[in-house]
Amino acid sequence: MNAIFIAVVALGSFYMAYKFYGGFLSKKIFKLSPENIPPSHEFEDGMDFVPTEKKILWGHHFTSIAGAAPIVGPAIGVIWGWLPATLWVILGTIFMGAVHDLGALVISVRHKGESIGELTRNIIGNRAGKLFLLVILFLVWIVIAVFALIIAILFDKFPATVIPIWTEMILALFVGFSIYRLKWGATIPSLIALLIMYFSIWLGSVYPIQMPDTFLGSGLVTWIWIVCIYAYIASILPVWTLLQPRDYINAEELIVGLVLLYAGMFVVHPKIVAPAVRLAPEGAPWLVPFLFITIACGAISGFHCLVCSGTTVRQLNNEKDSQMVGYGGMITEGVLAIIAVLACVAGFATRAEWSKHYASWGAAQGLSAKLSAFVLGGTRFISGLGIPEAFSQAIIGVIIVSFAMTTIDTAARLQRYVISELGGQYRMNFLKNRYLGGAIAVGSGLALCLAKSGGMGGMTLWPIFGTSNQLLAGLALLVITIWLLKIQKPISYTLLPMIFMMIITLWAMGWNIVNFWNKGDWLLVSVASVLFILALWLIGEAYLALKNRKIESAV
Repeated sequence: MNAIFIAVVALGSFYMAYKFYGGFLSKKIFKLSPENIPPSHEFEDGMDFVPTEKKILWGHHFTSIAGAAPIVGPAIGVIWGWLPATLWVILGTIFMGAVHDLGALVISVRHKGESIGELTRNIIGNRAGKLFLLVILFLVWIVIAVFALIIAILFDKFPATVIPIWTEMILALFVGFSIYRLKWGATIPSLIALLIMYFSIWLGSVYPIQMPDTFLGSGLVTWIWIVCIYAYIASILPVWTLLQPRDYINAEELIVGLVLLYAGMFVVHPKIVAPAVRLAPEGAPWLVPFLFITIACGAISGFHCLVCSGTTVRQLNNEKDSQMVGYGGMITEGVLAIIAVLACVAGFATRAEWSKHYASWGAAQGLSAKLSAFVLGGTRFISGLGIPEAFSQAIIGVIIVSFAMTTIDTAARLQRYVISELGGQYRMNFLKNRYLGGAIAVGSGLALCLAKSGGMGGMTLWPIFGTSNQLLAGLALLVITIWLLKIQKPISYTLLPMIFMMIITLWAMGWNIVNFWNKGDWLLVSVASVLFILALWLIGEAYLALKNRKIESAV
């Protein structure tokens, strides 16, 4: 089968879903209204609460939720065949991920910009809120540690990305100052930045930079320190100075990259060489439930509810923008995930080459293996437009690293918010200080990285990240469903995805616990068991709250 057919079906499905299903949810279920005053105006402070033009906020939100995961997840998920991966990305995005994101954003808007943890406390109960915050704290801690390592590995693997990535930081400061201080608007500064950005990509491909060993340790460990210092700075600066404009540049960069990838695919018109379905790859876990855990971003991801109710809600200028930002942001992530799937199943010249790369679960598991499939296929697509291969590969590399950088600085800021909320709940107001909160957020992630030699500490807990992330998605859908029930709106649109995600996630968690037990990995057995119990506890809290009619009005 030709990859173009899959691309056309996917893009058409996403367009129709945004226009009709997203429009239906926005108008009929959530009843978005420009009359409602969003938190960005009510609490405007020039730091975190900053009313933002919707196209700029869409750029920030999209790049924050995407990260590298819509590439990495599909790059390994296709080991079960192109058909399951494609169906999950399309259907998961439309009926689960986008609904989850839109719902999380709307309920946060309606509750003065509260995070999903605080919303749980108000909607279900105080104890449930504290339990949810603990899950969030743990999840984001892993994200910061692991992405610091991932970015360091990417800089080491793709040295051509070093110049453009750090050039982008300077350009972001320029764009932010131009928009908010010089009042130039977003179009001209961002176009200038985009042109310079692509020049810097070419420059990086000509002059790649490899980090040498330093007093901090190896080149890899040195990059971890540098990335963590950057994440701390980004987490404490006003959102308009660096985080928001850099994400807007990223979004423009990705749009150009997506256009190149899809246009190149239409020129090359590659055939899919992977099998449609492969039920039992060597060493791989079961397709069900693990496909739905492996491909998270690009279908549905719990991390998104943290972004929606964390940084995004504090910048939403108009409640009606929620459809474009929340539902539309997730749809765009689906577009990225589909091209990642196609690059990994149609970017190889022959079935033999694909089979060699995906010979076993172990062969496809490593970061290099995951990324190389996408880089190989993506480079083939873009170079089909006549763009030199080295420059094409640099474009792909910068896209990957840019998104990974977005994940870590957004995660650091979100963790600062969580620490502040916990400080408020336990009357430790000193934790509300953004400098201290940011230091704790990033410092704890760095400490986890350095807990093992070579900065590999975060990988100790990484095997349970996938299930933890999807557990968060299921719990967020639970909160949204209860809120809809309280305001007497139809709940089937969030209830059915919630039931599916809870069953799939708890199934995968149980399987993992048994697997960790058999391997004698008692740390992972303990942590995974605690998360499993917390999930059941939260479900029980929600049931009791409904049964005892203790849920107060949320209107």
